[in-house]
Amino acid sequence: MTMGLLDVAGPEEAAAAFSWNALWDLFDGTDERLNIAHECVDRHPPQHVAARIAHADGSLEELTFGDLSAATSRLAHTLADDLGIGPGDRIGVMMEPSSGFYTAVLGAIKRGAVVAPLYTLFGPDAVRDRLEDCGASLVLVDETTEATVRPLGYRTLRFDTEVLPRLEGKPESYEPTTAGRDLAVLQYTSGTTRQLPEGVPHDHRAIVTLARAGIYALGLRSEDRYFCPSSPAWGHGLWHGTFAPLSLGVALGTFSGRFSIEKVADAIRELGITNLAAASTIYRMLLRADRATDLDTLAKASYTGEELDPAAQEAFQEATGISVRGMYGTTETGVILANYPGFTGYEPRRGSLGKPLPGCEVTVLDDEGRPTAPGQTGEISIKRRGAWFGAKDLGSVDEDGYFYYGGRADDVIISAGWTISPLEVERTLLTHPDVSEAAVIGAPDALRGLIVKAYVVASRSGEAFVAELQDLVRRELSPHEYPRAVDFVETLPKTPNGKVDRRTLRAQQPPVTQHA
Repeated sequence: MTMGLLDVAGPEEAAAAFSWNALWDLFDGTDERLNIAHECVDRHPPQHVAARIAHADGSLEELTFGDLSAATSRLAHTLADDLGIGPGDRIGVMMEPSSGFYTAVLGAIKRGAVVAPLYTLFGPDAVRDRLEDCGASLVLVDETTEATVRPLGYRTLRFDTEVLPRLEGKPESYEPTTAGRDLAVLQYTSGTTRQLPEGVPHDHRAIVTLARAGIYALGLRSEDRYFCPSSPAWGHGLWHGTFAPLSLGVALGTFSGRFSIEKVADAIRELGITNLAAASTIYRMLLRADRATDLDTLAKASYTGEELDPAAQEAFQEATGISVRGMYGTTETGVILANYPGFTGYEPRRGSLGKPLPGCEVTVLDDEGRPTAPGQTGEISIKRRGAWFGAKDLGSVDEDGYFYYGGRADDVIISAGWTISPLEVERTLLTHPDVSEAAVIGAPDALRGLIVKAYVVASRSGEAFVAELQDLVRRELSPHEYPRAVDFVETLPKTPNGKVDRRTLRAQQPPVTQHA
């Protein structure tokens, strides 16, 4: 890495030393010829470890950069020669983290295809929405997801049995032909505007911008033993957990299989992890399981998603001796605020999201589009192409330039790090013949930040019916999207134009006691 970007103590020095040319110098490519997969696996020493995957059964899978470079090249040739996949074709990848998953994602990107990662616990409705939206030409699956995808009618191949045999004999090198402006990834979120699954487009240039977040928000350095337990189907797990470390020559570390905080803690300890990046809920779970004190190898820790309450931050620091540093960004903007883990000249401030990354101009705007006074709540906004872009989150900034989170500016729910569309959950609830109306909001929760809560107008009620509705959402959408609380009501509050008034429902929620 360029020393001018790293040899700084804090955000002010980082801003003074930062330049886009210096950031581009970290990579082989130029705007005319750039490929995310090449930058992640082809240009690092082939004998160096690229991935450490801790599986739920206790096994460890370790891959080198050479392993991934060869495997992704073979897949790129197979996609082109055997499967008819060309540049720009959309490929869904619905697999657990494994050598196959990373080969599939990076091999497709190396070919010039556009990858749409899909969460392995999605139900058929959630998968269908995303595949229809992106127009998938092919879906790569594993044994855990094949049964969900095949009935949907898309061209589907199981990676271990139907793709791997085709790789034999293919060349171990592949020359990508993509340019920086070419599309590489459709990252699905629940959407901040239309509130249905929305594929946010990322071109190959995103790998350069991502390096800034890797250096300043994650504190990544070549000597780190890094771990991010977030699913790579989502933004944090894909960009921060996968692309950021690999592109900077740092081995990724992750967890695969049925989640268990005990097994995650065991993996962090056994792998000697020094740099942990996780959702806020992971830190709360580590504290509740009394496992934070076991993490004696940690030197840096960061969180994203919903805010980690100050009491939990203090408890984690007391248990480990290090502060856990928050960051802030969106799928559309990337990280724009950070607390600079590993930087000696920066002091995090209680409850703060941090300060802007170098090269980012961030402010808080009021309803008239004017910068707010210190401490005044408005919408967090970033300047892009000469105009302010609203992040759909409320916040404030103090006199010293520290930013603070103030909640969502729209209806999207962030629960345990997951971004959940209330409209998707409502739509699924309304498929039940006994439900006539449904409204879904985020209700405060001490562990998850928010939980999904549904208000339902129906011809039935009772605990058995609650369980029935919860199972419906688990089955058709995803286990993390089901309503953990269901209230049966006679009517729903409406706005003057007849829409459900979620703001009124949110205002009715009692506060919760945070982690003590």
